[in-house]
Amino acid sequence: MSGGMDQALGSPWGDETAVVDALLEWARRRVVRSSDPKTTARPASELRDAAGKTVTPSGIGAREAMRVFEEVLLPATRSMDDPLNLAYIAAAPSRTSMAFDCVVGAANVFGGLWETGAGAIHAENEAIGWLVELLGWPSTAGGTFVSGGTVGNLSALATARENARHRLGGRPEGGWRLACTAEAHSSIKSAVRLLDADVVEVPDERGRLTGDALRTVLAAERDAGRTVFAVVATAGTTNGGLIDDLDGIAAVCREFGAWMHVDGAYGGAGLAAPSVRDRYRGIEHADSFIVDPHKWLFSTYDCCALIYREPRLARAAHTQHAGYLDEIDREQWNPADLAVQLTRRTRGLPFWFGLATHGTAKYTEAVETTLATARRVADHIRESGHLRLLQEPTLSVLLFERIGWTEEQYSAWSRRNAVEGVILCVPTKFEGRSVLRLAFVNPMTRADKVIPILDTLV
Repeated sequence: MSGGMDQALGSPWGDETAVVDALLEWARRRVVRSSDPKTTARPASELRDAAGKTVTPSGIGAREAMRVFEEVLLPATRSMDDPLNLAYIAAAPSRTSMAFDCVVGAANVFGGLWETGAGAIHAENEAIGWLVELLGWPSTAGGTFVSGGTVGNLSALATARENARHRLGGRPEGGWRLACTAEAHSSIKSAVRLLDADVVEVPDERGRLTGDALRTVLAAERDAGRTVFAVVATAGTTNGGLIDDLDGIAAVCREFGAWMHVDGAYGGAGLAAPSVRDRYRGIEHADSFIVDPHKWLFSTYDCCALIYREPRLARAAHTQHAGYLDEIDREQWNPADLAVQLTRRTRGLPFWFGLATHGTAKYTEAVETTLATARRVADHIRESGHLRLLQEPTLSVLLFERIGWTEEQYSAWSRRNAVEGVILCVPTKFEGRSVLRLAFVNPMTRADKVIPILDTLV
């Protein structure tokens, strides 16, 4: 019907029915197939030669464009969902979420305003409601889905700054100051620059921010006549998977009147796992929180849940005003009022669909599965004669070393295994030296597949 209507209306694209059918069939096959661990980046010059010029006045046609994508472009990307991609923080979306992401794209809902996306936003809010329950926050808490932790952190800290501006009656003498440790995610320093603020770095205790260290720093700032408007705590550091002293930090934030933001982009998913839930004690007192379902909650890129204890404070900071926006019903839940964006796709829907399809108990089971895998591999490293575990795992990240190896040996071993498609495990830095790191977020990763590979570190 739509193809005929396109022709009747004189669509500039012609009848695209056959193209749509071919693309949807490719997506169907792609969603259920196994990943290719050998896909990897290529130099731009090679890609130019292999792909040829694709954007031309007359076009190259759908068949040729798809051939270039499938044979040249896609193989030059990394398989983030491969069970043995254990570098950085990868991704492991359920096939259900991957398939529904195609539906979300086809639905083409504008998700910035309730008026245009009410049904989709309602579903997203249900998914956020589950996260609010895990946090132990009141049911009046809420938020929206943004593209990733960088935008989530920026939006939350912009809200914190505007709340402080209102409370203090303007910009404090000495400017805006935010406290965190050197282990805070790089996006925090980026957000600080955009907010025209300064970082007050708190000494960490083996990678963790503690309440005692924070109190000392905030007291010194206060005695010097300076105001720290927000503190960023981390629930699952990227490099080591550590959780800050959230309970102690919360107490200090209340004492000094600072906004407490928790960056749980990776580690926030652990809230769903009873075996580690006690490690998040104090998170119930935070003012804002982010978690990326595209990391450890089995959804597709790109998806970050940004949640506020008091959403009205976010509205005061982010609501946009213009002549064409004056008729918007501000009593409704408009995601554009909660973050630094107006236009948005309903990127939280694949996460919602996975939760609605499988149930939250399955998500708990999947997170616990990855934790159990990490613990089993940690046990093997601990018992090995040639490997050394560098810290007890808090969540699902392992830092370890091959005793006596140099940086060059780590790099050579890592590159060889990556090229051969054996495992993706890249070196990182720990206490100034090169070590190895494994990040488990895929419930399909099996310890009995990882352990024999580690035994090749000889």
